[in-house]
Amino acid sequence: MKQLSRFQNIIFIIGGLLMVVGSGMALFRSNAAPVVFIPGVLMFVSMQMLQRYDGNNFNVRRLRRFVLLSDVLLVVSALLMYASYGNPFHFDQITYVQYIGNNWVVSLLLAALLQLYTSHRIAKELEKET
Repeated sequence: MKQLSRFQNIIFIIGGLLMVVGSGMALFRSNAAPVVFIPGVLMFVSMQMLQRYDGNNFNVRRLRRFVLLSDVLLVVSALLMYASYGNPFHFDQITYVQYIGNNWVVSLLLAALLQLYTSHRIAKELEKET
């Protein structure tokens, strides 16, 4: 795996912290939660996209695809969180509650589980290579 530079690693960590703070603010229905969460997602996902794998290990390539799926789920979580604050897309009330509501939590949970699994498995697979 391509290692991030020191500056990129700092952006990666700050993005992760902003995501945690933003989702924590959402527990208290703070209107600033999406304002904190969305930049955190953008920072985190963009730095993960820079980590490439150029090897031939099939398992690492497969796990890397799971990481990309997790990144997509994080972006979906950010969009759903934004949509859950004030109905900016002007859906009718029933559609809004059924499809938007607080469903950002579900996609965030799936993304977090995928991140947890892949980070552990990629480390083990790369350890086997050396």
